[in-house]
Amino acid sequence: MGRSIFITGGASGIGLAAARRFAREGWTVGIGDIDEIGMRRVGEELAAFTVRLDVRDRAEWARALESFAAHAGQIDVLLNNAGIARYGMFEEVSPEESDLQVDINVKGVINGAYAALDYLKATRGRLVNVASVAGIVGSPGLAVYSATKHAVRGLSEALDAEFTRHGIDVACVMPFFVETPILDAGSSGTNRTIRDAIGQSPVYTVTEAADVVWQATHGRDREYIVGKAGRQANFARRFMPNRLRKRMKAAFAS
Repeated sequence: MGRSIFITGGASGIGLAAARRFAREGWTVGIGDIDEIGMRRVGEELAAFTVRLDVRDRAEWARALESFAAHAGQIDVLLNNAGIARYGMFEEVSPEESDLQVDINVKGVINGAYAALDYLKATRGRLVNVASVAGIVGSPGLAVYSATKHAVRGLSEALDAEFTRHGIDVACVMPFFVETPILDAGSSGTNRTIRDAIGQSPVYTVTEAADVVWQATHGRDREYIVGKAGRQANFARRFMPNRLRKRMKAAFAS
């Protein structure tokens, strides 16, 4: 029996690029998303299994994974990829927009871990959670988003240890800026987007991100960073935290 992967947020961005990579490698691919038009397009392109999934809804999770497991025969990997961002200074992002980020980026990942656990236990499979370099270095203008990605990183670290007793490995993928629709995220309190704010920062391709997801599915490490700039940020956070803090604060000094 061939291997299978279920990908949330697979109708676009990193999820779609990962779906293409795994399909090319001969895996059975399942996609859950709220973008039904996008899923239909991807399903036709890749002959992938598709199902509507709002990651905030535990009942939808249960139905989605049950139907995909029946289709594929088993579930070897869950890629918890679905996520959103809202850009703006903290007070420019409404409480409702912050709630939405927490509900999708954190609770959605937790819901996926619960829903997939028995399937992954059966295959001694792998849980791969997509966080962000914003989960290493808190990003001004993305305060709540950064908080959600720190949460995903911490959850991944803890579950990697806990799930050892089930034979399941957990990995966390942390992209730097990647050319996805998330770069065009703004908020109700500002007309600026992430794309407007990043200036000359490098932006990596979804293909590069998908390659790292592939590595995370097969490698032995727990954390995988997408992009040289992300690895540099991680180095600065570990070895030059005060210098990094001063630089970040100087950018917002009045």
